[in-house]
Amino acid sequence: MTRWLFACFALMLLSGCSSMTSTMADNLNTAILNQNDLETVRQGAPAYLIMIDSFIEGAPNDVDLLVAGSSLYSAYSGAFVSGDADRARRMSEKSLDYAQHALCIERSDLCDLRTKPYKEFEAALPEIDDDDLNVVYPWAVALAGWIQARKDDWNAIADVPRVKAVMQRVAEIDEAYDNGGAQLYLGVLNSLLPPAMGGKPEVAKEYFERALKLSEGKNLMVKTLYAQYYARITFNQKLHDQLLTEVLASPVTVPGLTLINTLAQEKARQLLAESPDYF
Repeated sequence: MTRWLFACFALMLLSGCSSMTSTMADNLNTAILNQNDLETVRQGAPAYLIMIDSFIEGAPNDVDLLVAGSSLYSAYSGAFVSGDADRARRMSEKSLDYAQHALCIERSDLCDLRTKPYKEFEAALPEIDDDDLNVVYPWAVALAGWIQARKDDWNAIADVPRVKAVMQRVAEIDEAYDNGGAQLYLGVLNSLLPPAMGGKPEVAKEYFERALKLSEGKNLMVKTLYAQYYARITFNQKLHDQLLTEVLASPVTVPGLTLINTLAQEKARQLLAESPDYF
C-alpha cells in the first residue's frame, strides 16, 4: 500500500468538512483542495497545520475541527512526507488522535472500537448508523494512514481487517458517502493480494466500477487506483493503459477535487511509463 493512496482518501474526506469554526479555515480548506500546483501545497500547507492545531487548542471538543485536522495531517503526510519515516509516524499519530477524540465525543460507546477483541468489534459494527459516518469514516481513514506509516510493524498491520470491516459498514449504510470513498477503498483492499494469496480481484472490480459511477468520473484517482491495483494484479495491460490514458486526457480542475486529480495524473504518468516493463 503506497503512502499517496491514503493521502487520496484523506483529501476526499477533507472535501466534506464544511462546518468549521471560522470562515478563514473554510477558505483555506477550499484553496488547498482547488490547488493544481503540488509544490505550492507542499510548501504552504504546514502553516495551515499549525493554524488548525491552534483552532483545536481553542475548541478541543469541536468534532468538525478534529475531523478536519485529522484529515489534513493524514493527507499532507501521505502526499508530501516521503523519506522521513519518523515524521510520517508522528503526523499519522496526530491524525489518529484527532479522529479518535472525535469518535469518542460523538459515540462514547464506540471509543474502544480499535481495542475491542475482534468478535466484540464485529458485534459493534451493526450499531453504527448514518448519523455516525462523520466520525467513523474519518477514524478508519486515519487508522489506515497510521498503519501505512508503520507498515513494517506486524502489530500495526493486524488492524487492517478492522479498517476493511468499517469501510464495508460505511458502504452498507451509504454507498455514496464521500463520493463513494468507501467503495474505492474496498476496491483497493480487495486487490492488494493475488487470488492465490487470498485476494479477491473480481470483488475489487465491482467496487472500482461502483466508485466510478458514484463519482461520475470526476475523481480521476478512481481510475488511477483501478489501473494500479486491479489491472496490474490481473495482468490486464489493455485496461491498465486505457484507464491511465483517460486520466491523463481528463481535465483536473473540478471544484473540491483539483488537488486529488493533480495527484492522480502525476501517478498515472508514472504507472503508464512503467507499463511496458511491468507487463
